[in-house]
Amino acid sequence: QVQLVESGGGLVQAGGSLRLSCVASQSIFSINTMGWYSQAPGKQRELVASITSDGRADYVDSVKGRFIISRDNAKNTVYLQMNSLKPEDTAVYYCGVHSLITGRPIHWGQGTQVSVSS
Repeated sequence: QVQLVESGGGLVQAGGSLRLSCVASQSIFSINTMGWYSQAPGKQRELVASITSDGRADYVDSVKGRFIISRDNAKNTVYLQMNSLKPEDTAVYYCGVHSLITGRPIHWGQGTQVSVSS
């Protein structure tokens, strides 16, 4: 069972920055696409950014130019650098390991809260 532990969330003013980290318990994720997801109160969990095993990143339009996803396979860690934060970015952020077969997340962390005040 792969365990994922997120950290780095917190309360920040609009325009500020946070860096989220997600550490996996196993090195299995070095071949898997990883994703960061957000879930705001009353809303579904949605993909914010993803990164393939060879470092190709993709972003939802609302965070392009503000967020940067990266990974360090040697450390079993994926990061999300969040810049120019907006109140609408407020959510619980989860990292997920994507299945090699379906491309969908199959393992989740416990989540880290990001709150952006106006």
